[in-house]
Order: sequence, then structure tokens, then C-alpha cells
Amino acid sequence: MIKFTKFFILLLSLTGAAMLYAEPKTVAFAQDTMGNDFRKAQVYEVRDAAAKHSELKFVYSDAKGQTSLLIRHINGFIDAKVDLIVVGTNDEKAVVPVILKAVKSKIAVIILDRGIQGDGYTTFINSNNIKIGEMGAKYIAERLRGKGKVLLFEGLQKADVTKLRSKGFMDEIAKHKGIRVIKRTGNYLRKDAILEMEKLITSGEKVDAIFSESDSMLSGARSAMLRHTIDPSSIVTIGCDYTSEARDAIRKGTQSGSVLFPLGGKKTVETALKIFKGESVPKHIVIPVKLITKENVEKEDPIF
Repeated sequence: MIKFTKFFILLLSLTGAAMLYAEPKTVAFAQDTMGNDFRKAQVYEVRDAAAKHSELKFVYSDAKGQTSLLIRHINGFIDAKVDLIVVGTNDEKAVVPVILKAVKSKIAVIILDRGIQGDGYTTFINSNNIKIGEMGAKYIAERLRGKGKVLLFEGLQKADVTKLRSKGFMDEIAKHKGIRVIKRTGNYLRKDAILEMEKLITSGEKVDAIFSESDSMLSGARSAMLRHTIDPSSIVTIGCDYTSEARDAIRKGTQSGSVLFPLGGKKTVETALKIFKGESVPKHIVIPVKLITKENVEKEDPIF
């Protein structure tokens, strides 16, 4: 019995030593662009969550909005033999072959936020983007009492989140025959939204409400309105993400609301740890969303 106990203690000691000196698992984030506030914050949330675990090593890349560069970065991570790749894409189709290559190379792949065609990955983490569009449409239709002109500010045209948010919005708003919708593309960037809003205002086009598929674009639209002495509070405006800037604008009354869209970084690291432990994870993980207005703005923290 004593010999067995000593052997068991020795075994535990050796196991602990093996764990202590084991190589950390590398999580690599191939991000579409760090030039977008949301995308940058997403990378940093994964980084900060990973930093809490000594068994993880984190690296990332910035494709600067270039799909070809994003693909090269993913290929680089495959060649480096990282343990898991997180992908934030700007094109739901173009990245599919390189992601399949990663999976065939026995590298786990988490698709974060923006989806891809097919299911050739380990798991997909996002929120219900159709619901996001529906929530924005319902709020605007109610505020306009079913009548008026609405500007739909869309994001990247090749991203699935744009298509889904637009679909959710258009399907819901179509229930209100007195509402007309015009569309502009802001690529989820403040500067692009400023340019498009400038063109709209100088053309003499007036709208009663705006649904922006990101708070960054709505901020850009608001800047253009202020430059032309248009009071943002005179228009019903709903954004998406719920940033600190959006919270401040909601408090001031210059933004009507924002759909809280979680970054997903913490869930990504939580899922990566399960994968490394050999646990099964769902093919699709959905993070809940919530509409934030002046009524509940003090009850929810912004995503960054």
C-alpha cells in the first residue's frame, strides 16, 4: 500500500511536470482589418481573454481589408502549424478553400462573427443578424407610425452579416406600406459613411430615420448631419454594436438606439479551451443580442 502511494505521488509529480513544460497552444486570429473599431476591439478581446491562460499563446494579423492578404495570412498560420485559427473575414466565399486547407492540416478553425459558405470549419460563433435587422425595423416603424422615408446604411456587400441584417430589416419594414427605404453602402467604416451621407444631403434627399448596420457608420452619418446643421435628434437613428460612443449619443438624445452586438472574443477563447481539451463543441454558437435605447442605456455596458 505504501509503495503504491509513493508510485501514485511520483506519477502525479511527473504528470504535473509534463503539464508545466508542455508547449502552449497557439491561437492565431486572422482579422479582416484593424482599421474598423469593432474588428480591432474583437482582436483585443480575444487577446485579453487568452492572456488569462498560461497554456495559450496568442498572435494575430491585420489584412487591412484586403481579401488576398487575409488568405495569405491564413496560409502563413497553416505553415507555422498553429493549433487554432480564428477567422474574421470580409468575403464569405473567397476564404473557403484556405479554411478547408487549414482543417485538412488538422488545425481547428473558429469562424467569428461573419460567416462563410459551407460548413468546413470547427465552429461558427456569431449573433442572429436577421434578428438584428428585424429589431431595427420594428423600432423605426413604431417611431414613424408606419410612414416615412428610411435610410438603410449597409456594411460590406460581400459579408454575410450585411446580407442577413439587410434581409431582416427589409422583410420586417415591408410590413409597413407607408415606409420607403433607400440604401447606401458604408462598408462598416466611419469615413465611408461620412462621404455617402454628404452626397445624400447635398443632393437634397431627406430621410425620417436611419438604420445603420454599425455604430461606426452611424457616427459618420451624424458627423455629416452636424456639418450641415441638421440636428441628429430630429431623426430616428438605430445603430448596431453598442459602443461607448453610441451610449454617449443615446444619453444625449442624438442617437435613438443601438443593437448590442457582442464582440465574441471571450466566447472564442472559452470555445478554444474546450477544443484543446478534446471536448465536443457545437457547430454553431449563437450569442444573444439586445436593443439599447434611452430606457435601458444605464443598465448595459458598451462592448468597448
